[in-house]
Amino acid sequence: MAHTPAPGAQRLLDHAIWWHVYPLGAVGAPAVLEGGVDAPVEHRLPRLVAWLDHVVELGCSGVLLGPVFSASSHGYDTLDHDRVDPRLGDEGDLDQLIEEARERGLSVLLDGVFNHVGADHPMVHDPDRAHLLKQGEDGRPAAWEGHEGLVELDHGSPDVEQLVVDVMLRWLRRGIAGWRLDVAYAVPADFWARVTARVREEFPDALFVGEVIHGDYAQVVADSDLDTVTQYELWKAVWSSIHDTNCWELAHALGRHDALLDSFVPQTFVGNHDVTRIATQVGEEARRSRSRCS
Repeated sequence: MAHTPAPGAQRLLDHAIWWHVYPLGAVGAPAVLEGGVDAPVEHRLPRLVAWLDHVVELGCSGVLLGPVFSASSHGYDTLDHDRVDPRLGDEGDLDQLIEEARERGLSVLLDGVFNHVGADHPMVHDPDRAHLLKQGEDGRPAAWEGHEGLVELDHGSPDVEQLVVDVMLRWLRRGIAGWRLDVAYAVPADFWARVTARVREEFPDALFVGEVIHGDYAQVVADSDLDTVTQYELWKAVWSSIHDTNCWELAHALGRHDALLDSFVPQTFVGNHDVTRIATQVGEEARRSRSRCS
């Protein structure tokens, strides 16, 4: 049986329009964190505050932040889940952004990278915490999907479960509305079910959005107790209908989407930080012409 979202989470599912922003890129942060976790703090995150009125004017009701925690480079190679990346600022800067968003009626989601950590994370080099990491066949920490800079967490470890619960609660207590869960498809569904159940004991209205690219979306939601997953099928069909006039694919995807609504509300999107922007994807000629699928 699928998880039934609490009223607060359901309102976000039904009505929220998210402005998805990648903070490190948006504020012009350096591509690499020089000096590691002890690097000097540069207060760049407040630059996003200036965009919030525009976000409201666009009709959005929430801000979905890409990675904000201390990381070696792109943000998904986490060094410390409890510290804001020094290239962005500090906790006070994040608190300010959350408060400024709240004053405008905007909810805030954070990007939770809990499938892996960066290869330079202190736990990777600490023998006493080796049990937190998935081990490869060679006895070394397992690299996620061949990325040597990313090391997989061991989701069968109770200590990993506790780590994720603690991180989620820490930032929910600072005022965020929930979490986007990076590569949720790579984490066992029962892990998410256990974690979210514990977090909802304190924050029943917290929203959990799983990044799932393909597969049985409804079954993933049912097994994991996440509130929703990303609707990549419909995203693909939207740009194909414009670029290739592929109306058949769009009609098929819309039919599948309607069926999914019987069990949960998928997170739809026309673009995010992992895909080519829609204007580039469809091309200049397609942008100027009306899709014949309309």
